[in-house]
Amino acid sequence: MSLKKKKKSFFKYWSAKLHLWFGLAVGIPVVIISITGALYVFKDEVENFTRQDVIYHHEPNIGSKKLIPISVLAERVAKACPEDYPLHWVDVPTDVTRSYKYYYYEHNPDAWNYFDETVIYKTIYVNPFSGEVLRVYDEKMGFFNIVKMIHFSFLLKSEWGKYVVGIPVCLFVIMLITGVVLWWPRNKAGRKQRFQFAWKSTTKPKRKNYDLHNILGFYSSIFALIFAITGLFYCFFIVQAMVYVVFSGGETVYPDRSHITTTAPESERTLYTLDSIANQVKRLYPDSYQFSLDLGDEHMDDHVHPNFEVYVKHLSYSYHKASHIVFDEHSGELLHIHDHNDKNLGEKMVSANYDIHVGSVFNLPTKIIAFLVSLICASLPITGFMIWYGRRKKLLKD
Repeated sequence: MSLKKKKKSFFKYWSAKLHLWFGLAVGIPVVIISITGALYVFKDEVENFTRQDVIYHHEPNIGSKKLIPISVLAERVAKACPEDYPLHWVDVPTDVTRSYKYYYYEHNPDAWNYFDETVIYKTIYVNPFSGEVLRVYDEKMGFFNIVKMIHFSFLLKSEWGKYVVGIPVCLFVIMLITGVVLWWPRNKAGRKQRFQFAWKSTTKPKRKNYDLHNILGFYSSIFALIFAITGLFYCFFIVQAMVYVVFSGGETVYPDRSHITTTAPESERTLYTLDSIANQVKRLYPDSYQFSLDLGDEHMDDHVHPNFEVYVKHLSYSYHKASHIVFDEHSGELLHIHDHNDKNLGEKMVSANYDIHVGSVFNLPTKIIAFLVSLICASLPITGFMIWYGRRKKLLKD
């Protein structure tokens, strides 16, 4: 029995050391990452409210009107909102009452910070029946995009800034695990105290702070681990590979559709090729939310696709349910359909990673969980520091 106790205390001793050292080392980055994560959770809800007057174009009598061809609309957008760069892609909604969204996006791979790396990022809402540009949003300087890039790379170059964020998150994962080890009570009496707040009017602030750190930390730990690991998915390829291998049942090769390519000559491409592709997508997935079409221009980051793949988003609030369709970009011929239901579990988990990370996988309920857990994660380094500082102050007095 004494040997068992010794081993347990040894394990807890080093858990406490790691928990403290890592907490002091990455406390500030974890607070920043957590707060920006909480702020980003309700991005769609806020934007849907503030942009509601342009999300729908309000064109009268659309039943008797025709949609302007996608390529013609692109030319009108470029003329109405001229930039030094070509338009990148367009989001086409299946609901004809909604506006099309055209995007300017240029990425400079040689820059060292977000503001230089993202050369331009603008969203243009367009009435597809009249061609009227309803509004232009500069997403590069938009609140939520700045928040997102602080969260993702601390506004550093994405290629290596993600590691500046990823390393503290790795240490935070260890802190969460060691925190649960330290929280784990030795007996039933200890369990009662650690599962709930038992504050009285005489409870001191130090005790309240200790309980906030321990009890909130325990209850949020499983969700915090999920959000942390799904965040590391974007930082380290090994995490992506592990997610796919584990959930696909041991498959190590991700499905590759790059061999399905355009074979028709460029002369077959017309102003109506993209519309032909759009109409086929609408027939295949009439109940989908929207799909995205690349406009086929060259871009600063050597934007080259092995094939012309259309991304179909099935749900308004989530990206995890998505299908991919490959077309001949010159003739508009349908070459391949990779339906959401045909994906293995590994592919579905990879697709769902973003939605799990931001809490949108089950819409509002999981968003609320993500928001609250992010705030708790932001509080843990602060309450933890106060516990350490209080003990240190007491030791110095003694």
